[in-house]
Amino acid sequence: MRMPMPKTAGAQSDAQKAFEKLKSLAGTWQGSVMGIPVQMTIRVTSRGNAILHEVTSSGMPDNPITMIYVDGDRLLLTHYCDSGNRPRMEGKISPDGNSVEFTFFDITGNTEKGFMNRIAFTIVDANHHNEESTFMLPGNKSFRAGGVLQRTK
Repeated sequence: MRMPMPKTAGAQSDAQKAFEKLKSLAGTWQGSVMGIPVQMTIRVTSRGNAILHEVTSSGMPDNPITMIYVDGDRLLLTHYCDSGNRPRMEGKISPDGNSVEFTFFDITGNTEKGFMNRIAFTIVDANHHNEESTFMLPGNKSFRAGGVLQRTK
């Protein structure tokens, strides 16, 4: 009796390509955002199905976390913000494959204090990447924050 050949996976979707690219950031990073020293931990979890991104900084009472995951043909991000809300964003990989930009599509929780509505990750090399985010403030004002991060392990 002949055994059927296993099915081969088709070509990766753009969401899967972006997710795999972001997985390469797993590790511990340090840098400065708006002049404040920060440490970021990026960890692949849930049997490779999610990426946990956590920011720590001295003097912060708590740390925001972000979860990144593929849902069908979309790359999604949920940011658990220290302002008490959870914006969700959809990510797109750049044509050169080195950047993934997430843009806002919905939110839960209180938005009175503002909320993140964009974040971009740009991989410079194996030990450096840039992160830039946009935060919406009350009165429809926004500010951008970002920095270059260096891998520490």
